[in-house]
Amino acid sequence: MQDDNQDHFKRELGLLDGTMLVVGSMIGSGIFIVSSDIARQVGSAGWLTLIWVISGLITMIAAVSYGELSAMFPKAGGQYVYLKEAYNKLIAFLYGWSFFAVIQTGTIAAVGVGFSKFAAYLIPSLSDENILYEVGTFKLNAAQIVSIITIILLTYINSRGVKNSKTMQTVLTVIKILSLFGLIVFGFLLAAKADVWNANWANAWSPRAFNTDNGSWLPIGGTALITGISAAMVGSLFSSDAWVGVTFIAGEIKNPKRNVGLSLFLGTFIVTIIYVLTNLMYLAVIPLDEIATAKSDRVAVVASQYTFGDMGTIIIAVMIMISTFACNNGLIMAGARVYYTMAKDGLFLKKAAELNDASVPAWALWVQCIWASVLCLTGKYGDLLDFVIIIVLIFYILTIYGIFILRKKMPDAERPYKAFGYPLLPLLYIVIASAVCVSLLLTKFSTCGWGVLIMLTGIPIYYLTKPKG
Repeated sequence: MQDDNQDHFKRELGLLDGTMLVVGSMIGSGIFIVSSDIARQVGSAGWLTLIWVISGLITMIAAVSYGELSAMFPKAGGQYVYLKEAYNKLIAFLYGWSFFAVIQTGTIAAVGVGFSKFAAYLIPSLSDENILYEVGTFKLNAAQIVSIITIILLTYINSRGVKNSKTMQTVLTVIKILSLFGLIVFGFLLAAKADVWNANWANAWSPRAFNTDNGSWLPIGGTALITGISAAMVGSLFSSDAWVGVTFIAGEIKNPKRNVGLSLFLGTFIVTIIYVLTNLMYLAVIPLDEIATAKSDRVAVVASQYTFGDMGTIIIAVMIMISTFACNNGLIMAGARVYYTMAKDGLFLKKAAELNDASVPAWALWVQCIWASVLCLTGKYGDLLDFVIIIVLIFYILTIYGIFILRKKMPDAERPYKAFGYPLLPLLYIVIASAVCVSLLLTKFSTCGWGVLIMLTGIPIYYLTKPKG
């Protein structure tokens, strides 16, 4: 029965749409902000660049590994389906539970908050300093309202059918890619200075940490360097995340056995190139001290001011608003497909398994919208990042290990596409991602620990809500 219902989805998305969804979902606000924090953690041009390169490479390894799974199971639900096939319903439920409670909704909230941060640049009254309502310790500010309105608007557009949202996704993503390339090219042409570049690369591999209390640099090595790198990688990995969204909508992609894996590779490759070039442009235009101390971490604003003068601020604000809007459209579209597939398995609210007249899971979209809006009210961008990334990495590790399990479990299954560099590259991803997870739990337990706790609360919920028999 399930497979019949699966066909209710309309296969309306081609390779370009899939690739644009990957790129559009990955490029949010991170690339415009997190280089500032990375610079404070590692304090050198070489380490800053290397962290972005490593994040890009391990993201690409994960994406091309997922290609094998997406070709084996080319239906809606993506990662949830892969975990169910490789392990069991409990592991798949824990993923789906974490996905709804934190991963997707937390990311939608964080990106929504990112949108409102830059909207306030154009209209100051929309800032988080404009408190509209206060009761006890809770404060409702204008930025939170803006975030919630954008989430509601995008949910509405998505509920009207996949065609509207795919057209908007492709157009906004093309604008986003062109404007980022514009910033990179004009940055190098108009604002790059040989003395800034040379000074930034003079001690390229001498790591330092920035003390925000007294504004001084301290040399670091050993454990402090490992701590700095893992803390720095939270931002770069978060900025490189959300590529997995295209697997969730496999039920709506034409020729999914070919196009999902190809979209994953092309999308992550394009974004990795853009991210590394953007950071090299920052290093050619802005002294490292200024990258580390950029106001509100808005390093792209500083680069834009050097490049375009006072107009730079407006240009970058509009760019980031387009970027975060397209990013959230991709996240909202993809997320609802996971709850739909879970509901089909009796592991989520029953109504989420229904498609509306436009062949989209509208009820699942609106439930996601409500919870993401609630998370917007917490408004803690940095904390959201920490506890999203640890759970994301844990499930990426489990899913990629699932390739090894399925090769044993289903040796004769059709594999139109095989994981690139198997078993070496998938194994390399598992080792690196596990090291980052352990390091995060040791250094950021207060936030990452909460993420793991939320995930584990799914265990009793699974056994309490599991269909009998």
